Amino acid sequence: MFSISRSDFGPDFTFGAATAAYQIEGGQTDGRGPSIWDSFSATPGNVQNGDTGRDACDHYNRWPADLDLIRDGGFDAYRFSFAWPRLIPEGTGAINQAGLDFYDRLIDGMLARGIKPYATLYHWDLPSALQDKGGWMNRDIAFWLGDYASLIGQKFGDRLHATATINEPWCVAFLSHFLGIHAPGYRDIRAAARAMHHVLLAHGTAIDALRAEGVKNLGIVLNLEKSEPATQSPEDVAATDIGDALFNRWYLDGVLKGEYPEALTGNDFFAQHLPAGYEKDMDVVSRPLDWLGINYYTRGLYKSAPEQLGFPIAQAKGDLETTEMGWEIYPQGLTDLLVRVSNDYTKIPLYVTENGMAEVEGDSDPRRVDYYEAHLKAVLNARAAGADVRGYFAWSLLDNYEWAEGYNKRFGLVHVDYATQARTPKASFRAFQGLLHNTK
Repeated sequence: MFSISRSDFGPDFTFGAATAAYQIEGGQTDGRGPSIWDSFSATPGNVQNGDTGRDACDHYNRWPADLDLIRDGGFDAYRFSFAWPRLIPEGTGAINQAGLDFYDRLIDGMLARGIKPYATLYHWDLPSALQDKGGWMNRDIAFWLGDYASLIGQKFGDRLHATATINEPWCVAFLSHFLGIHAPGYRDIRAAARAMHHVLLAHGTAIDALRAEGVKNLGIVLNLEKSEPATQSPEDVAATDIGDALFNRWYLDGVLKGEYPEALTGNDFFAQHLPAGYEKDMDVVSRPLDWLGINYYTRGLYKSAPEQLGFPIAQAKGDLETTEMGWEIYPQGLTDLLVRVSNDYTKIPLYVTENGMAEVEGDSDPRRVDYYEAHLKAVLNARAAGADVRGYFAWSLLDNYEWAEGYNKRFGLVHVDYATQARTPKASFRAFQGLLHNTK
């Protein structure tokens, strides 16, 4: 159990659990179109064990029981994502009624259980037909996402408590177009530079589309790291500035300041590949938001690597305890990030929209309980330092499809037996349950 109490966070703090459509839904029937993760995972060598999201956690059919878990855990909110190819199979054009019906049932099921729906429009499952047209490398994706956002607003907007446009644009753009680790798997600087701008242009366009439909309480979810130098040498400090610009400031500066960091726009290797005239889009990129979501897992430890072509930086190995993903456990980094964003960028409400750890365990996960307690205390420390943090979402409700890691890594509060789809709450679930049902 946790040593902290719900009352430490105040009466209006939101506690939630989070998932994403491709990672849990399965149900690739009823008119759902293919996504880039279907083809990426079907390509040998891209995903551990050749795992795909075809069945995942069968949430498409088992959603009532999963919502019961959220309610029974005492959570106030459920952060979920819509599957674009389930709603618009080709990305544009014809709408799949079965997809609309599924999300109607899901959202109404949340409301019936007293769970606030926190929706994400895009959590990485781009319709394959749009990838055929260039995907995030094509400027038109801003309009495609805008039309999709309009549909969400029309059909569901009046029932959503909060809506985010895009989850983790760094992953959408850089991880997937420069490092090639996620779909569509490019390793191309021009593709990355274009995707890095277009993902934020699409975000702003979607904000406009949602507001035009009367949808309230809009934001975006950024994954941020605490960027630190491996040593205090001038070379490592300079490398950290580039790493921070790539991971954090491109998205924070773009969305909240309407500009991109000079460390990248003035970098000859990178800047030549940006779309011509991108500066004219910055008013759209930086549309006002009602809240900002921050996903936090670890720090980035940087060292200079002058021998490396392109960005002359490299990740250094730290000395902290790590999760099964190899990510260092660093709660102080969460406090530092929340305070930094509050002091340097914005006074809009902040939400920790993902935080959690992969662990190999059964129903007992004591390290995960300790992890959550340490990071919840980090949130309290950030609030004490003046950051307006309004909520915390645990990642994830269920063990699920962990992208390129397949089913090897388990982040869930609830264990899933993939052979039987049986759900078994873990000790970490019980810890949250104890915290959230105790209002003292």
